[in-house]
Amino acid sequence: MLVYLFNNFNWGEYFFSPYMRCFMSFLASLIISLLCGKKLIVFLHKHQKKGQPIREDGPQSHLLTKKGTPTMGGILMLGASIFSFMLFCDLKNLFVWVGIVVLVIYGVVGFIDDYLKVTKQTANALSAKMKLLLQFSTALAAILVICYVTPEDTRFILNFPYTPGWNINLRWLYIPFAMIVIAGASNGVNLSDGLDGLASGLLASVFIVFMIAAYIAGGVLALEYYVPIIPGVAEVAVMCAAIVGACLGFLWFNAKPASVFMGDTGSLALGAFLGVVAVMLKQEILLAVAGGVFVMESVSVMIQIGWFRYTKGKRFFKMAPIHHHFEQSGWEETKVVFRFWLVGIVLAILALMSFYSK
Repeated sequence: MLVYLFNNFNWGEYFFSPYMRCFMSFLASLIISLLCGKKLIVFLHKHQKKGQPIREDGPQSHLLTKKGTPTMGGILMLGASIFSFMLFCDLKNLFVWVGIVVLVIYGVVGFIDDYLKVTKQTANALSAKMKLLLQFSTALAAILVICYVTPEDTRFILNFPYTPGWNINLRWLYIPFAMIVIAGASNGVNLSDGLDGLASGLLASVFIVFMIAAYIAGGVLALEYYVPIIPGVAEVAVMCAAIVGACLGFLWFNAKPASVFMGDTGSLALGAFLGVVAVMLKQEILLAVAGGVFVMESVSVMIQIGWFRYTKGKRFFKMAPIHHHFEQSGWEETKVVFRFWLVGIVLAILALMSFYSK
């Protein structure tokens, strides 16, 4: 048996295939996160005496249970992911570099926001306008490069899941639409990062969906499914696998009671990267399905703000984002997290079911 395998199996082709590189990327990212997590937490504790400031208008229990917990744990996730990218991705592929640049820029914006929060001990640092300006300008640059790399016949299409082969060409309207997708995903994940383990667990399930989607769209399997065929996008699957490993490794330290928070450093960057991946694959609508919890969190905030202004002071939810509403309704934090994870897993399965075979 072993003689047959060594003589008849192309080991080089196997180990350098997207499938195997996905596995190695995931494993490397996971191991790095687990090995470096404790050291980073000690470092952050040393330099953040009071930890992340807790919202005064948030759940009162958080002022007791979360006070003093360091933030900026996203550094661990981004570092492990980018290290894995550099090891296992094809660095000649522009999709890879777009992903790295987006992670770095959004990560720096989040880091600055976290740093100001910690040093000034305020829950609000960078203004919303400044954040949006940086988010949309970076998104625009990323989209222009993605459009340049993407084949002309699929460059501006909007693909409809659950409707085999259906899509529309948005033409230049696609660019502002994609900018909203990227910035919206970034802020959606950021809003969801309010309970121990919530955002990292949800991100892992969504990135698994897009890892599979990228593997299908970029390889020979694309011929068997109703998905846009995009040359080179299989490298995105390797990147998604690294993110999944980083999320699970971080979750080891972020599960209740959290030893470290992701912070804007991680949530803004990973959310933006998720949006960029959806744009690369032309699966923006599928993102709303797989990432339905992130959408729900964002919509709950918009409803709360709109209702508060319309009624001149009344609240639609007890507290927004919606995970805090359930906390205020008497649910334990772990109960909210586990049930939101369950919803996220169900949505991920529904998203995977959208890939119709021919």
